[in-house]
Amino acid sequence: MKQGLEINKSGKLSFCKRGMAFVLRPKMNSIQLTLVTSLILVAFYNNVFWSEILKIAAGSQQNQFFLASIFLLLVAFINLFLSLVSFKYILKPSVILILFVATFAAYFMKTYGIIIDESMVKNVLAINVDDFSELLNVKMLYYLVVLGVIPSFLVLRSEIRYKPFVRELFMALGAVLTSMVVLVVILVLFYKDYISLGKNYNYVRHLLNPVSPLYEVFSFARRTVTNGKVVVRPIGEDARIAKTWQERGKKNLVILVVGEAARARNFSLNGYERKTNLFLEKEDVLNFTNTYSCGTVTTTSLPCMFSHFGRESFSDFKADRHEGLLDVLSHAGVQVLWRENNSGCKGVCKRVETEDMAGLQVADLCASGECQDMILLQGLQKYIDQTAKDTFIVLHQKGSYGPEYYRRSPPGFKAFVPECKTNQLQECQAEELLNAYDNTIVYTDYFLSQVIDLLKKNSEQFNVAMLYLSDYGESLGEKNIYLHGLPYIIAPDEQKHIPFILWFADAFLKGSHIDKSCLQKKVNEELSHDNLFPSVLGLMGVKTEMYNKDLDIFAGCRQ
Repeated sequence: MKQGLEINKSGKLSFCKRGMAFVLRPKMNSIQLTLVTSLILVAFYNNVFWSEILKIAAGSQQNQFFLASIFLLLVAFINLFLSLVSFKYILKPSVILILFVATFAAYFMKTYGIIIDESMVKNVLAINVDDFSELLNVKMLYYLVVLGVIPSFLVLRSEIRYKPFVRELFMALGAVLTSMVVLVVILVLFYKDYISLGKNYNYVRHLLNPVSPLYEVFSFARRTVTNGKVVVRPIGEDARIAKTWQERGKKNLVILVVGEAARARNFSLNGYERKTNLFLEKEDVLNFTNTYSCGTVTTTSLPCMFSHFGRESFSDFKADRHEGLLDVLSHAGVQVLWRENNSGCKGVCKRVETEDMAGLQVADLCASGECQDMILLQGLQKYIDQTAKDTFIVLHQKGSYGPEYYRRSPPGFKAFVPECKTNQLQECQAEELLNAYDNTIVYTDYFLSQVIDLLKKNSEQFNVAMLYLSDYGESLGEKNIYLHGLPYIIAPDEQKHIPFILWFADAFLKGSHIDKSCLQKKVNEELSHDNLFPSVLGLMGVKTEMYNKDLDIFAGCRQ
C-alpha cells in the first residue's frame, strides 16, 4: 500500500491518503467487527474488573493460564451475543449502543467505585436531570470521547462487506457455535477455578462491562413489561387508634425526617472529633448509635424502610404490590403528609398527600439553583394550624447527597474550609472532601433543631415528637470508594451505618407512658430500618395485625 508522498499526474507532490483512509474507513466483514468489538470491550472497558481479578489472584493459587482463560472466556461470551445481531441494519446501531453503555459504566465504576447491579440500575433510571447534571465533568467528557465517540465514529465509518442473507446467517451461526465451543472448553479445563471464583467472589460478576449493566437493564425492562399493571394489595385495613390513646388529652404531631446519604460516624453525637452537632447537643435527644440501613441506594432503602417486610425478605416486587407504613396510618385515621426536597418518594407516598417543595422559588432558600432543606418548613405551620387530627409528617431531605456536597450547605454553614468544589471527588484533597461533607451534616444539625423548635411551638395543642434517620450512608474515598450503591453484602460500614435520633416533648412521653430512662439504656443496641414500621405504629398508638411488638423499640419501655 502506498503511503506518504506521491507524484500526481500533474507532476506535483501530494500526500497519499490511502493509509489514512483505511484507518478512518476500515473494511471488514460482520464477523470481524463483532470479534474486534469483543476484544476491545474486554481489554479497554474493564479496568475495574481486571484490577479486582488481579487482587484476588495475588492472594490465591490462580495461575497465569487461568487469568488468560478469563480473557478468552469474556471475549467468546460477548462475541456470542454480538454475533446474534451481526446483520445489516442492526449490527452498527447495536455495537454503538453497547459502546456507550460500556463507556458510562466504565466511568462510574472507575471514578466512584460503584458496582452495576439491579438496585443501581433502578436508581440510575430514577435519577432526575438536576441530579445527573451534578455528575457531569471534564473526566466524564474524556471517557465519552475516547471510549464512546471515537470508537462509534469508526464503527459508523467502517465498510462492512455483507454477504447474501443466507450466507450471513450461516456465518453468524458459525461464530455462535465457535464461541460456544470456546466457552465449553475453557469451563471444562478450569472448572474448579471458576467454581471457586463464583463461590468466594460472586460480586465480581457485577464488574463485568458491559455484560452486567446490559443484563440488569434488560432484566429490569423485562420485569416492567411482563408485570403489566401492578395491583397494590392493601395492608392494615384493620388499623385503628387505640381507645386508651384517644383519651390522652391531646392529638399527636410526629415529624419524621428522612435524611439522605448521612453516615453515623460523622455525627459528633456519636463521638466524631469534629463538632458537627452543635445544635442537637443542646437538645435533650436520644441518639441511637448502632443503626443500619436496609440498602445502599434510595430506590431500595426508601421503600424498604416504610415496608413491613424486613431487609431479609424485602424486594422491589413485594414493595410495588403492597401498601406501606403511611397507608396503614391513613387507615387508622391519622392525617399523613409527605414533603419532598429530593428526587421523589420512590412510590412510598403514592396514596397520601404530597407536597413537592424542591421546585419552589423562594429567594433566600433557592438561590443556588436548588432549594436548601429549610424549604421543607416553608408554610408548614399553616398546615399544622389547619389539622385537628393525629398527624404524621415526613420531610425528605436533600441532606448530604453527592457528589457536589458543597451545594448542600448554604454560606452561613461552612464550618470547615476549604471545601471540595468539584464532582471529581478523587481529585480533591481528602480533607477538602471531608470538609464539604461535614458541612452538610452541620446544616442538617441546624435543620433538625429548627424542626424541634417548630414542634415546641405547637406543644400546647399537640403531643409532639421528632424522629430522624438517614436512608443510607456514604463513602468518602475510604478504600478508594466514593458515594454509595455497593451490593449490601460487600458494602463498607460507611454506606450502611446511619444516624438515628429521637426527640420527645415531655407531654408526649407522659401521654404515651414511655419511660425515657428505659429508652436511654437501649441507645447502643443494634437497630435497623426494620424497626421503623412497628415503632411508628406503636408511637402513634395504632392497633393492627401488622404491628410487630418485637421490633417496636418503645414496646419494652411503656409503663
